[in-house]
Amino acid sequence: MTRLLLGVTLERICKAVLLLCLLHFVIIMILYFDVYAQHLDFFSRFNARNASRAHPFSNSSRPNGTVPSYGLAGAEGPSPSAKPSANQSATEKPLQPCQETPPGLVGRLLIEFSSPMSMERVQRENPDVRQGGKYTPPDCLPRQKVAILIPFRHREHHLKYWLHYLHPILRRQKVAYGIYIINQFGEDTFNRAKLLNVGFLEALKDDEEYDCFIFSDVDLIPMDDRNLYRCYEQPRHFAVGMDKFGFRLPYAGYFGGVSGLSKSQFLKINGFPNEYWGWGGEDDDIFNRISLNGMKVSRPDIRIGRYRMIKHERDKHNEPNPQRFTKIQNTKMTMKRDGISSLQYRLVEVSRQPMYTNITVEIGRPPPRLARG
Repeated sequence: MTRLLLGVTLERICKAVLLLCLLHFVIIMILYFDVYAQHLDFFSRFNARNASRAHPFSNSSRPNGTVPSYGLAGAEGPSPSAKPSANQSATEKPLQPCQETPPGLVGRLLIEFSSPMSMERVQRENPDVRQGGKYTPPDCLPRQKVAILIPFRHREHHLKYWLHYLHPILRRQKVAYGIYIINQFGEDTFNRAKLLNVGFLEALKDDEEYDCFIFSDVDLIPMDDRNLYRCYEQPRHFAVGMDKFGFRLPYAGYFGGVSGLSKSQFLKINGFPNEYWGWGGEDDDIFNRISLNGMKVSRPDIRIGRYRMIKHERDKHNEPNPQRFTKIQNTKMTMKRDGISSLQYRLVEVSRQPMYTNITVEIGRPPPRLARG
């Protein structure tokens, strides 16, 4: 009996040793393939580094840099510096339309605001952006011409980070775009929606070919460049998941942060309301206008529509609007008379900076509230 138990014990020990050997073999193979993959990654980075030396304007080493497309699949023709051979025609081939999904997109991006930022650095990183913050893809014909409008007052620190991240993202997306900062003159109560109405008209004065308008807060940075800044068949809400909301949509009718409408869609809803003074309510009114005009809001996948917000204290003269809930309930009655058709403002100054166009406007002040008796 004792010998039998001893034999069973030895058999179990042998099986355990065999399993350990097998586990050891599996681990060794995993480590081997991991080292092999790192070896390949090293050489690919080495080659990419050599390529960036050959093309000094490439900045693919940064997560928000533009990925070069020299010699890659999807590139639209030879390098501009390449001389045609004797067998090639001296005339350039006509540009093809930009691909629906641009080939140089990176995907998820690392967004941080701890590194110091300056406008000089933004300019160095984006040498191909023209005066006024305008850019056109050199290697393909863009499908739309996009005006990006930012309501603004006293947010210079945020603007540097926004430009630092968005210029490279937009270039990778093959967008023909212009960036317009709509700066509210004076210290009266802030009016986000009215500033965006002004931006719509002033951008068209600058270039009547704009057919798509992106409305963005200056403190919101997309975390994925696959969130394409363009217009769609339905009005677009880009900022689906902000970090301050736990990367979730706060409610089904939310339309705040970053949105986009084509020129025809914007005019169909009579633009944005002009009577929301102070913080809150105007984005819900815009959502109501879209729904009441028979359109639906489209959104990117929640995994792509993520945004990081630059933390800050609430601005002075932008306190919550106590009348916003009453106004939201009356959108159907007010949207025909309150909007782009009733907009009034005074243009103070237009200044074309290297990375953006600044439009300073005076938009008035809120009407006095009636005393309750």
